[in-house]
Amino acid sequence: MRILLVEDDPLIGDGIAAGLPKLGMTVDWFRSGKEGEAALECAPYDAVILDLGLPQIDGIDILSHWRKKGLQTPVLILTARGTLEDKLQGLNSGADDYLSKPFSLDEVAARLNALVRRSHGFSHTLLTHGRLTLDTSAKTAKLGDEALELTAREYVLLELLLMQSGRIITRAQIEDKLYGWDQEIDSNAVEVYIHRLRKKLGNNFILTKRRLGYVLGEKP
Repeated sequence: MRILLVEDDPLIGDGIAAGLPKLGMTVDWFRSGKEGEAALECAPYDAVILDLGLPQIDGIDILSHWRKKGLQTPVLILTARGTLEDKLQGLNSGADDYLSKPFSLDEVAARLNALVRRSHGFSHTLLTHGRLTLDTSAKTAKLGDEALELTAREYVLLELLLMQSGRIITRAQIEDKLYGWDQEIDSNAVEVYIHRLRKKLGNNFILTKRRLGYVLGEKP
């Protein structure tokens, strides 16, 4: 899951940018409202955390711009503005959820997970494929009754495959989910993670579509 964070407070931004990756998310953090506004048009984010009190441009103006351009990425407003009037303005401007500061990182993660699930048409936290069960809330996986040990990026790739079941996912799309803009990508990184999941779930669990990408295959 790749998250766009638009937040000018260095303490809050650093806490979110450092904490969410430990919960299985990739975070791109922009301190400038203008840069954050442009970023959503340049990368396939799963959700946005948006502050309102930004320098140069207000978060509500950024949100309105995105919605007018037809960008439907789920947006969680995270702000010190906590009055009912502020919340109504944010939600009526196109926000999908609203959380006032101070906040719990676990709650931010739970709300993001819920927004992304709903945007993909899933109402439950569990994704299943045969004997495989993925808990998108706890960020855990089981094969039958046994816990499946996954690295953070293996989990992200597995979640992506299950949420896009039946659809071909390109190498570029996988790289976009696994890595932020400031992270270097090894030339064979995607193949390495595909290979690791196949070893754990079966050679035909992920099928390669020549010159196209990858698709979820046989049920383990």
